[in-house]
Amino acid sequence: MKLFFGTVFPETTIDADEQQHIIKVLRMHRGEEISVTDGKGNLAKGTLVLEGKKANIEVSSIEKALPDFSPKLHIAIAPTKNIDRTEFFIEKATELGISEITFLQTEKSERKIINPEKIKKQTISASKQSLRVHFPVIHPMVKLQDFISTTDPETTYIAHCDPSFERTNLNALKPRDHITFLIGPEGDFSPNEVKLLTEKGIKSVTLGNQRLRTETAGVFIAAWNYYNMMNLISAE
Repeated sequence: MKLFFGTVFPETTIDADEQQHIIKVLRMHRGEEISVTDGKGNLAKGTLVLEGKKANIEVSSIEKALPDFSPKLHIAIAPTKNIDRTEFFIEKATELGISEITFLQTEKSERKIINPEKIKKQTISASKQSLRVHFPVIHPMVKLQDFISTTDPETTYIAHCDPSFERTNLNALKPRDHITFLIGPEGDFSPNEVKLLTEKGIKSVTLGNQRLRTETAGVFIAAWNYYNMMNLISAE
C-alpha cells in the first residue's frame, strides 16, 4: 500500500507537495491503489486519479478514528549540535511509534534553534514509510524549567549518566498508558538540573552500563516502548 498525506474530511484530497511527488518522482499511473491519511487516525483507500498536473483519489472506503499506539511515549530531548543526529532520532522514533517530541534547551545545549516545520515534514515522511496514520506531535524548543512545570512527575523520568543520583533500571519501570522521558544534550544534564528535576519528584533512570549518545538514548527508549507495546498486543 502506498500511503500519502492529505485531508480525509470533509472530502479526501492529497496534499499539494504529495501530488507533485506522485507525478514527477514516483511517476505513478492512473488506477493504482493508494491510501490517504490526515495523520489523525483517519484513512481513505481508493485508486489514483490523474488530471494534468494534479493527482487525487477515487475513494472506495474510509476508516475513521483508527487506534493509535499505546502506551503513548513523549520524549523531551535536547537537540544535538549536528542536526543530522537529531533528525536520525526523529525518523527512527517516528517509525517506532513515538507520540510526542519536545525539544529542550538546557544549560549545556549547543543548539538553541530548530526548524519545527522541517521536523514535521520528516515525521510525515517517516510515518508514511511505516504506514502510520497517527503522526507524532512536534513541540517547539522550550527551556527545561518551563517544560517541567507542565509535566506530571508521576509519569515523567529523566535519563542521565550521573551515578551520584539514585537511578532505576529502565526495564524495572511499570507499564503506563502515557510516559515521558527527558534526554539531555552532549555532556548530559548538569548536576544542578538533575537535582532540580529530582526535587520536582521526577525519577531518574539508567539505560545500562554503556554511555549512549543523545540520539541513541532517544532511539533506545523508543524501541523499549515499542517492545512493550508489542507485548501488550500479544497478550490481548
